[in-house]
Amino acid sequence: MTRLLAVSGSLRARSANGAVLRSALELFDGPTATADIGALPHFNPDLDGEGATPPAPVAALRTAVAGADALLIVSPEYAHGVPGVLKNALDWLVSSGECVGKPVAVITASPFPTGGDHANAQLRETLRMMTGKVVADACREIPAIGPKIDPATERVTDGPTLADLRTALAHLATATTEAAEAAEAATADVPATP
Repeated sequence: MTRLLAVSGSLRARSANGAVLRSALELFDGPTATADIGALPHFNPDLDGEGATPPAPVAALRTAVAGADALLIVSPEYAHGVPGVLKNALDWLVSSGECVGKPVAVITASPFPTGGDHANAQLRETLRMMTGKVVADACREIPAIGPKIDPATERVTDGPTLADLRTALAHLATATTEAAEAAEAATADVPATP
């Protein structure tokens, strides 16, 4: 069963993207966890170089990512870009290797008709550079998110959007299973060392 780690690109308590993330986690068939990126210090290679011990929030993020089979990133778009807090979190993961080959879905939601397409494209490019396995069929841009959320429950209530989230998560789970099977087959083909 796929272990999913979710990351929100918004720190706002009543964020629309937080509502999308919570809704997705409730739809996902498997164990889930959410990474807290709000406590991460600003990325500084001096805190992470040779002989350095990374700050505790960084170590916790890396451990969470390493322990997950797949990642779900849900984010708003700020000024046609990725929110700084999310880019900072990814910067801490660039050189440490936890994202290598890891299946990732990127979902952006916006009050505008574009659905956060600029941030979505930038996140996908960054994750590909980090050699994460971006699952295109699991990525979504959700436009006009406001009326699709019930403010009382802070959950997505729009039927078509929920169905689309289910489909995206199913694609992510399938890609994760396929990646695990491929890794297992590759390991089985390696001859034993004498």
